[in-house]
This record gives sequence, C-alpha cells and structure tokens, in this order.
Amino acid sequence: MVLGQENARVKRSESMSIKGSVKEKDTRKPIKDVTVTVLGRGDVTTDVFGDFRIEANVGDEIIIRHDSFATIRYTIKDGQRIDVLVEDNPIEVAAEAVSKKKIESIYNENLNKAKESLQKDAAIGIQYITNALETIRDDDSRKEEKKAELYEALADIYKYWKQPDLAESNYLISLSNKYSADVKIKLAIARLESENYQSALKAFQELQRSRLSANQKVQVFEGLGDSYKGLQNYTNASLNYNKALSLSQRKGLDNKVILLNSKLAVILQQQGNITGAEEYLDNSVQLARRKDKKTAARQRSAAADFYSKSRSFDKEIQLRKEALEDIEDIEVAQDSVQVLEEDKSLRPQVQNYKIASAFAAQEKYDEAITYLDESIKEAESKNDLIVQKDATRKLGEVYREKGELKKASEAFEEYEVIIDKLYIQKDQEISQANRFRRELAESANRITTLEKDRELNETRYKLAFASQEIANQQSLKQQIVIYFLIGLTLLLLLAAYLMYRNNRQQRYANNLLALKSLRSQMNPHFIFNALNSVNTFIATSDERTANRYLTDFSLLMRAVLENSEENFISLTKEIELLRLYVQLEHFRFQDKFEYSIDIDPQIEIEEFMIPPMLLQPYVENAVWHGLRYRLEQGLLSIKFLKVSPDSIEITITDNGIGRKKSMELKTKNQKLQKSKGMSNIKKRIEILNKMYKDKVDVSISDMNNEEEGTQVVLTIKKDK
Repeated sequence: MVLGQENARVKRSESMSIKGSVKEKDTRKPIKDVTVTVLGRGDVTTDVFGDFRIEANVGDEIIIRHDSFATIRYTIKDGQRIDVLVEDNPIEVAAEAVSKKKIESIYNENLNKAKESLQKDAAIGIQYITNALETIRDDDSRKEEKKAELYEALADIYKYWKQPDLAESNYLISLSNKYSADVKIKLAIARLESENYQSALKAFQELQRSRLSANQKVQVFEGLGDSYKGLQNYTNASLNYNKALSLSQRKGLDNKVILLNSKLAVILQQQGNITGAEEYLDNSVQLARRKDKKTAARQRSAAADFYSKSRSFDKEIQLRKEALEDIEDIEVAQDSVQVLEEDKSLRPQVQNYKIASAFAAQEKYDEAITYLDESIKEAESKNDLIVQKDATRKLGEVYREKGELKKASEAFEEYEVIIDKLYIQKDQEISQANRFRRELAESANRITTLEKDRELNETRYKLAFASQEIANQQSLKQQIVIYFLIGLTLLLLLAAYLMYRNNRQQRYANNLLALKSLRSQMNPHFIFNALNSVNTFIATSDERTANRYLTDFSLLMRAVLENSEENFISLTKEIELLRLYVQLEHFRFQDKFEYSIDIDPQIEIEEFMIPPMLLQPYVENAVWHGLRYRLEQGLLSIKFLKVSPDSIEITITDNGIGRKKSMELKTKNQKLQKSKGMSNIKKRIEILNKMYKDKVDVSISDMNNEEEGTQVVLTIKKDK
C-alpha cells in the first residue's frame, strides 16, 4: 500500500527530491536496505529508520524491492512524501516461525539442564541460566514469563548452595516479572534462612491474602510459625504450627505432620511444658516409624536431642540405638552416601558420640568408653575430623573422671594432633569457600551484564525510533531524549551502586573469614602452652597437682571453646575467662608473682562487647616473658578504667625483666621463631579496626627506662 497526497502539484518537467519511508503494516517497524529505483536515475536504499530520498520527475515510475515483500511499483504524481506500508512475506514469516521454534527449544533445554545441575555444580547451573537468558528476544510474547522462571531457577541454585541473600534478590526479580505464590513462599523461606525474621513474617502475612492451595497454606502457616519462633513470640508460633498441623492431617501430608509435631514439641519445651512437648514428640516418632528408614532415623535423632536437653538419658539412649539400627539399614542401600551426607544427624559416628555423652552424664564410664571408641573409629574411617575431635576430647574427660590419668593424657595428646589436622582442613575449606563465592559473584555479574546490555539495546532501539518521530514532532523528540537519558543515567547509577554494595559485602565476608581463621589459630597455641604446664606437673610426679591443674584447665577450655565461634562476647565473659587463665598461671608460678584485677565500678560491663581471647595473649606475654624470670616475686596488675561513656581503658602492667632483657635471654632457636599469639592478635586488631572504625587501640611501652617492666594499654569502644 502506498500513501500519497494530491496537493502541492508540480510540473512534469521539473526535477524534485522525493522523500519517503518503508515500514511493516502491522508493527510500523522500519525496514532497512530496501532498494528504491527510478528508471534512468539510479537507485538508493533505505537507512536504519526505513527512510529514503531520491531525485525524480512527475510521471516517473518508482520501483520498491526487498526480499521480505513483493515488489511495489508506483507512478509519481506530486512532490509529497511516499510512505509505503508492506504486508509480511509468507516465506519470510514461515522462516521466522521455524527460527522461533528452534530458539524456544534451546531455551527449554538450557532451563532443564540448569535445574538438573542444581545439586551438582552451581557454576554450571548458572551458565545454563545465562545461555537461556540470551535466547529471549525483545518481541517474545513470553518474555516476562521466561525471565520469571529463569530467575526463580537461579534463586533456587543460590538457595541450595547456602547463599540466601543472593537467592532473595533473584526471587524478587522473578516476582517483578510475574507474580507466583510459590515464588513468594520461596522468597519468605530465603529470608528465614538469613534470619531476617521480621521481613519473612511480612512476606508470609502478605501471602495469607492470596488464593492458595492446601499445600501452600500449610507452607504459609509453617512459615509464620518459624518467623514468630525466630522473634521469640512462642504463643503465635504455636498457634500457626497447630493450624499447619491440622490442615496437614486432613490432607494426609504425613511428612509435614511429623515435622510439625517436632516443631510444636520444641515450642512447648521453650515454654516449660515438658509433658506436652513429650506428647507431640512421641506422636512424631510413632508416625515416623511407619515411614521409610531415613525419616524414622531422623525423627528418632530429633526426639533423642529433646530428651538429652531434659536429661532423660535412658530414653535418649534407647532412641539413638534405634536410630543406629535404621542408619545401618540405610548404609546397605545404594544411595546411602548421598542420604548420610544430606543429614549430619544420620551419621553413625554422631549417634555413637551422643550415646557415649549420655552414658557419661550418668557416670557409666565403661559404656561411654565403648561408644566413644566406636565413634572415633567411624569418624576416622569417614575423615570426619570434627566428630573425631569431640569424641577424643570426651574420651579424655571420661578417663580423667574414671581416674585413669595416663589414658586421659594419651587421649588429650591425640586430641591436640586432631586439632592441628582440623585447622589445616578448615583453612582449606575457607579457601574453597572464598573461591566458590568468587565464582558465584562472577556468574552473577555475567547475568547482570547480560541484562544491562539487553536493556541498553532496547534503549538504543527506542531512542532510534524516537528520532524517527522527531522529523514531525520536534518537541516530542526533546522530551523522549531527556526521559531516556535520565532513565539510562539512573540505570547506570543503580548498576554502580549494586556493584559497590556487592563489593562491600564481599570485603566484609572476607574479613569475617579472616577473623575466624585467626581466632581459630589462637586456640591450639593456647592449648599447647597449657598442656605444657600439665606435662611439667606430671614430669615431676606431682599427679595430684596435675589433676587439680587439669580440672581447672578443663573449665577454662570449655569457656574458650564455647566462645570460639563468636565474633564478639560480653566484657563480663572475657573477664571471667581472664580470671581463670591468670589463676592457672599463678598456680604454676606462685613464687614468681602475685596478681590483681581491678574493675572500675562505673563501667557497665554488660554493655561492652569485646573479641574473645583479646586480652589473654598480652597477659601470657607478661607472665612467660617477664615475670617468670624474676629472682624475687613480681606483680601483675590488670585494671579496667572508664575513660568516657563510650570507651574503657584496660591496662596490663608487670614488673618483669622487660622486653629488652627478655629478648637477650632467648635462645637462638627462639629468636628465629615468630610469636604466633602476638602476631595473630595484631592481625585481628587490624581487621577489627577496618571493619568497625577503630574499635580497638593498643599501645605497648617499657617501664623504668627499659630496664624492667612492661605496660600494655588497650582502649575499647562501645558498639553504637
């Protein structure tokens, strides 16, 4: 179809410049590279906007040709624009249909492979998602639907690989393209895994206003219960768990019934209703027995954990023995490795260790030793250093309580060896975790870049189409250009902000891993020095003193291990730990020094948080490198002084031989060795000050013109 106008007539003999355009009839999409010919005057081609200009006279025939439509002939009648609207070429349309079908097949294949790779390899799964995203075209009628399901699959990958923050952001992108109650439930669960209970509660409450299936309602009620439990609102948690339980029983959802009975038992235990909790727990165990071995073993283990907390050790032991029988049956099956890896409670070494702990709590030491030996054997065969470490430590404690000090000493020596192996393994795991996070970040950045390129291409096309309209509407052109430039600027600013935030989060995570690694290295250093003291007492045949020292040492070790996973502990706990440590050192070097610990009564010690094991290395330095070399009895002074409402000053002073003389007394071998404790504490303080803006300040100075004595001053700031 050719659209022309009859006015503005010109004479046939006059040459004129004819302007025009060629577009698709239905979409008004411009067609590029169309050949426009005037016989005897040559030809031109249309540009990216479908426009052309050619010289012609009135009465000349203009021929318009292109592969996508039938050739058009038109006789020029005047000098007006010639706008040509063409029908789609059936051959071209058929070819395009085949192409769309092929693209759809590639999209589905990549999506399915991404789902199959979810539990195998996160990077491969994300690559399949990227490949599928690249197949989505701007004119795809299912564009939003496809992006919704792809970002849902991407979020599922992040969720499975314990990256709930990335999972949450991608579930939100999926929902922004297409709403789905299932995806909204997954989003809420991801927030639960991030311990963002208030946001999770809000999402579950919003879901209550949606039309849900019975299974979805069960998930929502359970999620509400989990959210309220996280917020310690046990009344509402119990109310929602009961709603989910009632609906699950009506619909015959046995696995949910088992799980919800367990969760209700935990809530009732928190509220002090032990009898009611046991009733729910017994229901879950009885129902689990009728299910598969895996479900039965898991539920028996959960019930045993409950009875352990309530000190019903006989019931706990019976349930764990039954769970062990189920686990033995599972190990016979072909998928035993996968089943046992998925749930740590189903590992036989764990159950044997917990049975032994229950026997030890009842002072049945021989039975405890039997199960501990079995746990250690199982753990060693499966390279489970964590359980092997705990079981070996427990074995030493049992032998000590039984009075077999030689075997206890051997167990603790083996424990120290396992600790060294475990820290090597942990370092490797930290390196692998860092590499894994980098790979995920790179994959996420590739997808982000792909989407930005797509958005920029769409923006370029829209800008190009807007420039076509400018020829007729100059003012509209200015508005469109301004709006799109603003939008593009905002998009780039948003991208820059997201990249900055991701980098900052990555740096923060790396600092936390470094702190954890350094903190974990403090424990074997400290344990080694303390065990040397025990060895000294044993070597001098002072078994009673060694036993007393070992008892006090176990109290200190328990406190150290309890705090080892915390980034910060209260100043109260740190002072308690410090008192225990100084008491042990004074016990060994009674003739070398006295000590005092003074706390300013104006300090509200519960309001100050401090990294664990921060003060101990400085006190250890004062005793081992200063006071123990004195010929006369010295003094160790530890003072806590309030210097401002938001900071305190901790002063550790000794009148030992001083740093200079201590260095002179060191052997050649000692000089070559670096102080592990002091170097680690320096690194920890540097990282803490980067993360929390100069939270800790340390200065070390000599007393009495460097002849004797050392003073360490630490300034701790309160968290705001």
